[in-house]
Amino acid sequence: MRLPRTAHTSRPWRIHQLAPDFRVEDVWRMPTPGGPDDLVHLVDQMANGSDAHHSGTLSRLLFAIRWRLGRLLGWDKADAGVGTRVPTLRDRLPADLRNEPPGPDVKGVPVPFTSVYRTHDEWAAEMANLTVHAVMHIGWVADPKAPGGYRGQMAVLVKPNGFAGSLYMAAIKPFRYLGVYQQLLLAIGREWRADAPGRSTAHR
Repeated sequence: MRLPRTAHTSRPWRIHQLAPDFRVEDVWRMPTPGGPDDLVHLVDQMANGSDAHHSGTLSRLLFAIRWRLGRLLGWDKADAGVGTRVPTLRDRLPADLRNEPPGPDVKGVPVPFTSVYRTHDEWAAEMANLTVHAVMHIGWVADPKAPGGYRGQMAVLVKPNGFAGSLYMAAIKPFRYLGVYQQLLLAIGREWRADAPGRSTAHR
């Protein structure tokens, strides 16, 4: 499911102009086949769904360790987040995006993601703590393996907080690839398939 960074950087996403000082950390293919207008359903699932927050045993264990460390070391304190330690990317929005509803926030996680903007084919949400300012970007792309079909594509963009933030990102890299992202995306895929009957535009 992992894709090269060019799968994100080669596309004309609006996020490129908004976050040029962030680096693309990961890009993943999402198991969410659908029609051309189905991004809204994926955004709603990720903001309000439950299955993705209860992925595999390994993923739950690693997340539990991470959030416990965060509490002990003060990484995730309220004054380390968006709007306090770092300004929100919404301050960088051009007028056309600023005047549109930004989309839902993701609140069912220890550090919430705040929506920055949503268009017909992309959605960006941000979070920050003492280690990093991060953006989760969900794009909706044509699927060459399913003529006429589309799917989600997730990119993670990061701006580490100094040397300590860079060290933290390097330390967690093996765990991300050990199975956290794979299990998370599989859980998203399960919920997506379960909700397919309610999506009139779903590509089957």
